Amino acid sequence: MKNSTQLSDFILGAYFDGGTFRYLYFTIVMSLYVFIFGSNLLLIVVICVNRSLHEPMYMFLCSLFVNELYGSTGLFPFLLLQILSDVHTVSAPLCFLQVFSVYSYGSIEFLNLAVMSYDRYLAICCPLQYNELMTSNKVTKLIVAIWSPPLLVNFLTLPLIVPLKRCGNIINKVYCDNHSIVKLACSDTTLNNIYGLTVSALSVFGPLIVILYTYTRILKVCFSGSKQTRQKAVSTCTPHLASLLNFSFGACFEILQSRFNMNSSPNMLRIFLSLYFLTCPPIFNPLMYGLNLSKIRVTCKNLIAHIIC
Repeated sequence: MKNSTQLSDFILGAYFDGGTFRYLYFTIVMSLYVFIFGSNLLLIVVICVNRSLHEPMYMFLCSLFVNELYGSTGLFPFLLLQILSDVHTVSAPLCFLQVFSVYSYGSIEFLNLAVMSYDRYLAICCPLQYNELMTSNKVTKLIVAIWSPPLLVNFLTLPLIVPLKRCGNIINKVYCDNHSIVKLACSDTTLNNIYGLTVSALSVFGPLIVILYTYTRILKVCFSGSKQTRQKAVSTCTPHLASLLNFSFGACFEILQSRFNMNSSPNMLRIFLSLYFLTCPPIFNPLMYGLNLSKIRVTCKNLIAHIIC
């Protein structure tokens, strides 16, 4: 029988010795983080300071950009330290903190995208009643609903994983995740698995039902409406659909990788795909919305020109 213990740290086993290339990896990762932080922060400031952008769609976008900052900050500083380190260990409290930030980021992202699809549904399918249905009070409540449940649910995950007696401390990833820690446990983890599967199902299928329903109604209106209605739907829904598909791809692979044995896949591919949902949406979303939404694009240009001058 394996000896069980309450280990004080974890070893991240997916890292490899980068040798002289570690400084190149560090520079690339640092550049990505600077771009993510700068671009998302710029759009948050643009939306907050410009009164013409204080509309529901932009408020939900602002929430999305805040979440991109939150999720990337839960990963990149930690990743940068590990790249330069010779020993890839992380203390248990820091590992649990990263589990909380990574999983709550994913849940918030999906909920935010679901609320944005609901907002687009009201704007396209009920344009005359939109201002009555989407009041500032309702926007505030929806943003609270986006953030509060994921933070609470993922906080309640910690009492289930922190007390576990573990027979090992090697996590075969470049960051800490819940299921990898549970797999190290010597004790019964039935409750952890049931809770994890339930939370994952609700986090994915709840928002997915909202998204499928709203886009079904939007498509119905587009096919039966005028050319102007179709153009409006395409212009406002294309960035959202692109963001949704981008995040869903990364999240689905991460869930599959956590639940199934992927050791037969190349290590570099597994590392890239495990980091996809934490790195690509924060890079992709500010570019997508900043370039496609004319109000944001024009305001950004004016703000940058004002700063330069």
